[in-house]
Amino acid sequence: MFFNFLIVIIGLIAFEVISSVDNAIVNANVLKTMPERFRQIFLFWGLLFAVFLVRGVLPFLIVQFANPDLSVTEVINAAFSNDELVAQSLETSKPLLLLGGGVYLFFVFLGWIFLEQKSYAFSLEGFIHRQSIWFYAFASIFLTAVIYFSVRTNPLLALAASIGVTAFFITDGFKRNAEEKEKELLGGKLSAWSKILYLEAIDASFSIDGVIGAFAFTMSVPLIIIGNGIGAFVVREMTVKGIKVITKFVYLKNGAMYTIGFLGAIMILESFGREYPFWLAPLNTFLLLAVFFYLSHRELKKQHS
Repeated sequence: MFFNFLIVIIGLIAFEVISSVDNAIVNANVLKTMPERFRQIFLFWGLLFAVFLVRGVLPFLIVQFANPDLSVTEVINAAFSNDELVAQSLETSKPLLLLGGGVYLFFVFLGWIFLEQKSYAFSLEGFIHRQSIWFYAFASIFLTAVIYFSVRTNPLLALAASIGVTAFFITDGFKRNAEEKEKELLGGKLSAWSKILYLEAIDASFSIDGVIGAFAFTMSVPLIIIGNGIGAFVVREMTVKGIKVITKFVYLKNGAMYTIGFLGAIMILESFGREYPFWLAPLNTFLLLAVFFYLSHRELKKQHS
């Protein structure tokens, strides 16, 4: 049992780190424009906010949203107790949470592979990116298929899928706006406090991917908080000390997105009754991280040869 928990936590840490690479790069670039005192304020208080308020509270809110018949207090108690009635309610709502989260993650992957500028690890990525005009058609057909099978299984699943898509477009819009805002943050127009507040807002939007993806690893909120919390700490350290090294590995973002897509697919299939071993999500994360780390290292050697 302890070994199972350890594998899940390590997988969560790895997933949180690679899915936060973009966030770490934005943070590092903006921090360079801020006085040392404000950098330390962001790194200390920002870490507390990222771990305890965002990654600590968000999993409970997601579970409570999927279980409107339970109060927040009951959800918190359920995470640390063995109340059978509450556990049964959580188990009943599991497909709703998995489908909403899975659709959200898969749309994140589709948005990246079709629309986002990237370094191409494979020629197929370039081909799909050139067909970006088809993103909305493909995404709409995919959503229609998911809702069709959802209605046949449980109409509430269709609502969960639509909520997942809604969450995607809200956060995707915020992320795209953040890319534009980064130019202002790098300039001298905004005060240091304004930059800190905006960085926290950006961090919160990026953390949603990690928290939702964590449910593909486990339904245990305490494990999610531990794994994502440690991962957030690693990301902050990476922001300060290792960002120059990380940015040299050009395909790590690709690995993160393929991981997100795979986890989204797992969650969607599980919501319709498919079962997978606990180690599948961590193993997928480790393998994809290793593959794209190797591809990045090979590309780096080519550039220096």
